[in-house]
Amino acid sequence: MSAIIQAENLTRIFKADKSRGGQGTPVTAVDHLNLEIAEGEIFALVGPDGAGKTTTMRMLCGLMDPTDGRAVVAGHDVSKEVEAVKDQIGYMAQRFGLYTDLTVAENMAFYADLFGIVGTERRELSARLLRMTRMDPFQKRPAGKLSGGMKQKLALMCTLLHKPRVLFLDEPTNGVDPVSRRDFWAILYHLVRDGLTVMVTTAYLDEAERANRVGFMNQGRLIQVDTPAGLKRSLPEACYRLTSSDHRVTREALQNQPGVLTAQPMGTDLHLFLNPGVTSPEKLLSVTPFEYQKIQPSLEDVFIALVRRQEVAHAA
Repeated sequence: MSAIIQAENLTRIFKADKSRGGQGTPVTAVDHLNLEIAEGEIFALVGPDGAGKTTTMRMLCGLMDPTDGRAVVAGHDVSKEVEAVKDQIGYMAQRFGLYTDLTVAENMAFYADLFGIVGTERRELSARLLRMTRMDPFQKRPAGKLSGGMKQKLALMCTLLHKPRVLFLDEPTNGVDPVSRRDFWAILYHLVRDGLTVMVTTAYLDEAERANRVGFMNQGRLIQVDTPAGLKRSLPEACYRLTSSDHRVTREALQNQPGVLTAQPMGTDLHLFLNPGVTSPEKLLSVTPFEYQKIQPSLEDVFIALVRRQEVAHAA
């Protein structure tokens, strides 16, 4: 498939804040990001707070100018043809502008007016979106009295009213219960089957597993992009699940040993990433007692390992 989103060396540097005196230091929020997203795929951008996810999305939507680099969305240069881009995209921010005093139907009517959607097209599209999200029984309920998950569904419907080709979602399920998150992703799959392209930022690595491809972002840099399965196969390091009588003591004993990349709590266990050329579980048993089993890493394991590798490289 052809790329519908392209970013070339996309960079955003925020000027120093001099309001408190002193010179300050400029902050590089996004650092020479290169990315292509194919038409009809769900792409998840994953990273901690401050990684640059929202800044990246805002530049791709034309809501923020890049300091350097170039972005093309739906065939239009974002810097030069921003209005043409906005006609082709839907953008749902972390805090979407719903009107809490208006009902579900009234909010949808308001956004339809903004987009110039009228007559039969409005009625048919609104009815289809209400059925797809299972929000039809709640048309007369004020938005302020909806649950968190239902508010996100309403925001999504309003975003889709002008039938965009590309949908940008900035942490759409943050703070939403697991059942509502599952329902929200079921809606996204339905939309993609109809030809929509979705780019979503998320802090939930289990949620990123649902995407076609995942990009790991840290400190403004895109450190790896692949399918969820490809990311799990990408590391030469070996991953082990450890159990011991005291995980805190075991972790402290292992985490600074040569060849140990990370030793992180995962539920009731420890997950250990090792450089096989340097050490092994058998060697580490001389440091502290534990039981172990080799496992396939989770996306969270992979992300932590890649971030640790990035930190070591920068420190060298």
